[in-house]
Amino acid sequence: MATANDVQADCKKRPTMDNGGALYGLGVIGALVYFIHTAPTFWMGVLGVLKGVFWPAVVVYKALEVLKA
Repeated sequence: MATANDVQADCKKRPTMDNGGALYGLGVIGALVYFIHTAPTFWMGVLGVLKGVFWPAVVVYKALEVLKA
């Protein structure tokens, strides 16, 4: 049986996860709301869903391109 100290030591060895996924998810939700809200037709709304999913990735790519990271 593992003791509390063993569990704490094991947790310290593991890499931590940041909140990048949550931030990306908020970006996707914000983009979806914007693109669907501004769509004049149903099919533009469908296109807005596709844009909303990929738009945050394009923004991150362009930001890294500008920063030369």
